[in-house]
Amino acid sequence: MSTQKTPSTSGPAPDTSVHDVELIGSGQEGTIGDQVRAYIQRLQHGDMGALPAVAGLVVLTILFSFLSPFFLTERNFANLLTQAATLVMLGMALVFVLLLGEIDLSAGVTSGMTMALFIVLVNVHAVPWVLALIIAFAAGILTGTFIGFFVARVGIPSFVVTLGLFLGYQGLTLLIIGSGGLYRVQIPEIRDIQNSNMPVWAGWAMLGLIVLISAGTSFWDRARRTRAGVPNRTISLVWIKLGVIAVIGGAAIAVLSRNRGQSVGVVEGVPIVVPIVLVILWIGTFVLDRTRFGRYLYAIGGNAEAARRSGVKVMLIRWTAFIVCSTLAVVSGLFSISKVGSVDAAAGREIVLSGVAAAVVGGVSLFGGRGRLLHAAIGALVIAVITNGLGLLNLGAGVNLMVTGGVLILAATVDAVSRVRSGGSLMRT
Repeated sequence: MSTQKTPSTSGPAPDTSVHDVELIGSGQEGTIGDQVRAYIQRLQHGDMGALPAVAGLVVLTILFSFLSPFFLTERNFANLLTQAATLVMLGMALVFVLLLGEIDLSAGVTSGMTMALFIVLVNVHAVPWVLALIIAFAAGILTGTFIGFFVARVGIPSFVVTLGLFLGYQGLTLLIIGSGGLYRVQIPEIRDIQNSNMPVWAGWAMLGLIVLISAGTSFWDRARRTRAGVPNRTISLVWIKLGVIAVIGGAAIAVLSRNRGQSVGVVEGVPIVVPIVLVILWIGTFVLDRTRFGRYLYAIGGNAEAARRSGVKVMLIRWTAFIVCSTLAVVSGLFSISKVGSVDAAAGREIVLSGVAAAVVGGVSLFGGRGRLLHAAIGALVIAVITNGLGLLNLGAGVNLMVTGGVLILAATVDAVSRVRSGGSLMRT
């Protein structure tokens, strides 16, 4: 789906080996003032992005910090990150199918079934844990292949196929777990994912690496656009982005580097799960923003027929998206059993709807073609803050579900309204 662009009149000649589909769309070019005006214009036309989720996250943080003296403590901040990790990963997994305007209701039980298989292989059949984990990931990939075949090849709606798996995998998990009902996680490497921390120096080294990678990626993108004869945004935006990453990341690591232990032992450092999530977030964002697969994914979600007529292999892209979703769901399950320390027959049964909620609350459109992995991560943090804050206030699960449901409805309403304002349409009967 390449489009013709007019080369700039100055600078190096365009490199015809660089396809436009692989370039990063930079939107309105010009000064910082031009960028601000263009952003305000996009907001006026309904393109809200993650702004409502970010605003909600700020408001909830301020609210709970006043309502509970424990909310902004170092210990609770670390707990919040580990609690959110499972939902963040599942929300990012679902982005790949939501961008197509599809849904995967089986992602949660896929994570539960694969983790039940993993732990039973290790605890009961004495399979080496690395091999058992590979088998669990293979089961996740096979699940995505199965869903993709019936959705992309046969043409069955994804809602129907994944609802069938949602029900069927609960039965399969019961068969795998057996009469015991619950197995403990006895693998130190798995438990450490959610329950151990990096050395303090490693946290700061991680931040430096993040800044360097972000800078390298930004300047690489600018070089590619220059070779292709495509205008770049002002360089000031790169420095602003790097500054924001350094300030926010530095503040977070400074808090996590303080001792949060309540006994004689010292507990400090960034939880190990955090860099794992960040690496997957970066890889997924790179794929969506800087590869043909990602650009085609957005194109199909925006207009599948137009993408097909442009030569995009729509069926293959759909198929692959479900495989990616199920594979990342296995990672989410791994985070879950590491946090809980056990796996039972109900594993993953309830979290899938929260995963969809996280993506939608973060700004991923249910209609397809709009959203980013970072948006799902922010949405998951919003839901995690709600759960964490209400828990500190000793409010029950009923209140938590009601508040989360209300936030989801509000986010879906914003999505629908913004779609109409931006020129889209809603199907009504």
